Amino acid sequence: MKNQDIRTEIKSAGLFFWQIADALGMNDGNFSRKLRHELSEEEKCRIREAIKALREGGDCA
Repeated sequence: MKNQDIRTEIKSAGLFFWQIADALGMNDGNFSRKLRHELSEEEKCRIREAIKALREGGDCA
């Protein structure tokens, strides 16, 4: 499966694909289709930044 590293990082963070898609300003269906082909390192970096931001901002106190 393509982009297994990104898929694993999203799941390990306790997030859903739709949350990442929303953070990136795209439709969740388009995001899932994008993952079918290996992403560039630049695209993976953007996704990792979104994961980090959601993880840090997701806690309610």
